[in-house]
Amino acid sequence: MSGSRRKWSALLVLVVLGAGGPILAETDFERIERGRYLTIAGDCVACHTTEGGKPFAGGRAIGTPFGVIYSANITPDVQHGIGGWSRDQFYRAMHDGISANGNRLYPAFPYPYYTHATRQDIDAIYDYLRSVGPVLQTKPANRLTFPLDERAVMRVWNWMFFTGATFQADPQKTAEWNRGAYLVESLGHCGACHTPKNFLGADKTSAAYRGSNLQDWFAPSLGSDLKSGLGHWSEGDVFEYLKTGRNRLSNATGPMAEVVQHSTSLMTDNDVRAMAVYLKDLPRSVAPSEGASGPTVSEDVMQAGEAIYVDQCATCHRTNGKGEPGFFPPLKANANVQQSDATTMMRLVLEGARSAPTDQRPTPLSMPAFGWKLSDAQVAAVVNYVRSAWGNSGTAVSRGDVAKLRKNLGDGNR
Repeated sequence: MSGSRRKWSALLVLVVLGAGGPILAETDFERIERGRYLTIAGDCVACHTTEGGKPFAGGRAIGTPFGVIYSANITPDVQHGIGGWSRDQFYRAMHDGISANGNRLYPAFPYPYYTHATRQDIDAIYDYLRSVGPVLQTKPANRLTFPLDERAVMRVWNWMFFTGATFQADPQKTAEWNRGAYLVESLGHCGACHTPKNFLGADKTSAAYRGSNLQDWFAPSLGSDLKSGLGHWSEGDVFEYLKTGRNRLSNATGPMAEVVQHSTSLMTDNDVRAMAVYLKDLPRSVAPSEGASGPTVSEDVMQAGEAIYVDQCATCHRTNGKGEPGFFPPLKANANVQQSDATTMMRLVLEGARSAPTDQRPTPLSMPAFGWKLSDAQVAAVVNYVRSAWGNSGTAVSRGDVAKLRKNLGDGNR
């Protein structure tokens, strides 16, 4: 055994002893390391860690249409975490959405996706989480509307919308495609954000990956259409975006910046490439019609929006909307710009944005906020201009749309 291997094995034993868990044999090192990697692939740290808090200690607020759910402590603390959970109980939570005490979990914890993960992978995640330092931290009580504050309701929800099933490979596809499908559909739980939901918060499976509004962002369509999907993106573009947080067409910001920073940028090139292969194979039928159009923007609004754009935006994104690929995204033919829902566009103008820092692109780029100096009408005008200029085709937004979003974001000053 090499000195490096002995050092890591000894350190691992100390960590597990400190966590109050069982002493694991040296041969378990590889499984725990694999569990660490799979935890990264599942982006567990993003939801189970508050800003400035201890990793995996939970307590992060997750907004839903039904109220606020706080993420659980998944450190090996016996009182508040999973320290008292058995391997079977952890698997049941991941696969069936049932906690160790028998309570039904809410799908804000994406067990409808994790159910597709293999038992071997879920066990490895369990072993890794049992090896991290325990944190004595309880989570706040959820703030949900009646009757959804009663977990028993989830029995009905699961009966209507959930079927536990481990991923099955498609023998007609390549091993790379199947690996990408497994990661996207299970641990990566991409559809949890990118698939629209029905009035009870379940996926509209007939519209998979068509894009969805959540927490005052719009997760864009991942379909292959040219207008608002990945039709203009190559497999290389998808790989570069997931691995570095930027490509010639877009920068990762908002919730996606966290996904890139804490998950996909840290995954192996082979796995990220496999995800790109699978995503690029999503059929055009999952995306909105390219011919869809909304209300026409008046000439007065277009002129006002153009004036604001030239004054505030053209320095980075250029007057022709072509931007500086790799730095400032082009707005011409931009899929995010042309989504059926303009929430993200309005939010970027109001609050600005910061791209994800990654090992490959360690210096993040920022877009300044304009909400402090532009009125609701002015924000609507510039958003409408960008969604209609240079051949773009996006539905119109109103002053009221901006005012509602501004209020949701906590700024009702205008």
